[in-house]
Amino acid sequence: MSAGSLHRSATALLESWSPAVGSDASLREAMLAFLGCAPRGCLRAHVPGHITASAVVFSHDQREVLLTLHPRVGRWIQLGGHCEETDDTVAGAALREATEESGIEDLCLDPELYGAQAHPITCSLGVPTRHLDLLFRIVAPLGAVPVRSAESTDLRWWPIDALPADADVLLR
Repeated sequence: MSAGSLHRSATALLESWSPAVGSDASLREAMLAFLGCAPRGCLRAHVPGHITASAVVFSHDQREVLLTLHPRVGRWIQLGGHCEETDDTVAGAALREATEESGIEDLCLDPELYGAQAHPITCSLGVPTRHLDLLFRIVAPLGAVPVRSAESTDLRWWPIDALPADADVLLR
């Protein structure tokens, strides 16, 4: 458990990812270049930008996705957040964040990289930075009832074909 293990896991995920879209391939290369010069780039203390762990949480039947109305961003987005030094891997961080933010136990994580995104943001550091999101697909168990955490203004299931107009979530 260290910045090193997070860095190794992020690098391995990106190296093994074969994105279908050309722009994702460019983002993959940019993230690998970033990690190549930022050994602590998976931790929020790396002010210029940092890898974050995101979770696209699907209902058990894959018909709905769980979104949070993020208080800082002001839009409906997937769950996730910062990697912590206590996390072994970025995938483990995504599962931890999804569990904390949804209140749902027994989430099922697909350990392969689902996608990637980059966002300029002023996060908890209080200064402009960039979140380099590594996204993971997670499926909730049958009957899962989310419980909003203090990190969210609202939290709810949305039908995949009826997302809010301002939603910023990657669905493949």
